[in-house]
Amino acid sequence: MVGDVVTDVVARHRGPLAAGTDTAAAIRLVPGGAGANVACWAAHHGCPEVRLLGRVGADTATWHERELVASGVRPRLVVDPDAPTGTVVCLVDAAAAAERTFLTDSGASLRLAPGDWSEALLDGVAWLHLSGYLLFSEPSRALVSAALASARARGVPVSLDPASAGFLAALGVDRFLTLVEGVHVLLPSRDETCLLTGLPDPADAAAKLSRHVPLVVAKQGSDGALVARSGAVCARVPAVPAAPRDTTGAGDAFTGAFLATLLASADPEAAAAEGCRAGATAVGRVGGRPPRSDSRGP
Repeated sequence: MVGDVVTDVVARHRGPLAAGTDTAAAIRLVPGGAGANVACWAAHHGCPEVRLLGRVGADTATWHERELVASGVRPRLVVDPDAPTGTVVCLVDAAAAAERTFLTDSGASLRLAPGDWSEALLDGVAWLHLSGYLLFSEPSRALVSAALASARARGVPVSLDPASAGFLAALGVDRFLTLVEGVHVLLPSRDETCLLTGLPDPADAAAKLSRHVPLVVAKQGSDGALVARSGAVCARVPAVPAAPRDTTGAGDAFTGAFLATLLASADPEAAAAEGCRAGATAVGRVGGRPPRSDSRGP
């Protein structure tokens, strides 16, 4: 996997934010990043070996490496000499279905560049997953091109999660679709699916998107997931009921569990069902990583 490794500052508040004064919140510092979260959930769901290429600052490199290793991931973290590790402030409204708003400082995470890529990273690899955040800076876009070319040459299938509707809108739909040519599986959220097609109905949007990418698995939050191929939705997978505490990383949990299950020779519908189960687990926790008993701060 190739993607972002960041530090999440999760602030869970009840009620509206009070401008110009204090708002009481429960605040935790946890390891995050869409790429890193997906890798950890894939390992948690039984992938025998998960490798992750990411870029971090010297400030928290040791902590992030330790957390990834403890989650069963083999990290290759490039330490940026100039930029700090990316940081995301996650404002979670605990009184509104744990919906979250992100304040994002990408830091070193989007400074991955072709020089950080190596053909050897695909040695023995059965699948390559790319975080869509990599498409939102010029250096990491160039790395995506290099990784896709390497995967194509070796016959390694590739999946990608678009990652952010806000950043995606700024990048542009046509540009995004050009950049992901050759991707085999796309795992967008409901908002991303509709944005990429211009269609308001998620099922219509997933069907249309599957004419560009062979398999589209559209995450629908509390409505489960849609599986689409060849211009048609072929499965509607129900969500697993959950009492949400923090929806940060729920989509990453879905993606990691989906990929692990798919690689274990399951069909996409069964893999999506496992993704829904992982998403339900994730929203019941604070932060975007799977459960562990030994997590420590930086």
